Amino acid sequence: MGRGMRFEQLNDGVWAMTYLLVDETTMEAALVDPVYDYMDSYIEKLKHENLTLRYAIATHTHADHITACFNLRDATGCEYVMWHNTASLGVSKYVDDLEQLMLGNHPITFHFAPGHTSDSMLIHFGTYLMTGDFLFTGDGGVGRDDLPSGRMKVHWDSLQTLNRFDGDVLVCTGHDPPGTEMQTLSWNRENNFVLNMNSFEEYQHWQDENNVKLGSVSKIKTAVPANLFREIPDVIPWLD
Repeated sequence: MGRGMRFEQLNDGVWAMTYLLVDETTMEAALVDPVYDYMDSYIEKLKHENLTLRYAIATHTHADHITACFNLRDATGCEYVMWHNTASLGVSKYVDDLEQLMLGNHPITFHFAPGHTSDSMLIHFGTYLMTGDFLFTGDGGVGRDDLPSGRMKVHWDSLQTLNRFDGDVLVCTGHDPPGTEMQTLSWNRENNFVLNMNSFEEYQHWQDENNVKLGSVSKIKTAVPANLFREIPDVIPWLD
């Protein structure tokens, strides 16, 4: 970790990861993939630690939870950041490949990595690489490609984007079983079976089998419209 920089994983005990990035000199902060369900806890943490939220960032348009980026922008005045071709409404700052935003004295760098969705991106901050659903830890492989705007061949080709990074960056995923220890990219290159596949046909076969095994995404009919149109429903089934 760089000097004056702090990185923290939030949402303990659940599958959906949120990451807090802090410049400890300016006390500016960013939240990556904040989840609507935990909105109150984010606001409380920002107030308790006297942090100014500069950015609420979504790695992609989520299908399995409602983003808190809209609400954080309304509550704090921060920028809502997504990839420039996203269909999501309410975004205030669009980024391109290799673009950087400064968090105090530290750059946040964005890398286009489509496939899981058409607006998926990787986020590099110091020695941390936030991968959203593009890459999971070890046996998790990668995110499924059968959701809205997902494309298997695009995801397979986009795995080459990982060649931009040194092996010692810590891969911080969007989902993994609670308690999973995040591992370096070098570790994942050795232990993530998808990164050791030899052909798209092998990848496609695994995706097809895995998607059948996973079944439908229970929250998709609520989450996708909310994330695209900035319309939080009056009743959220899993919170009711």
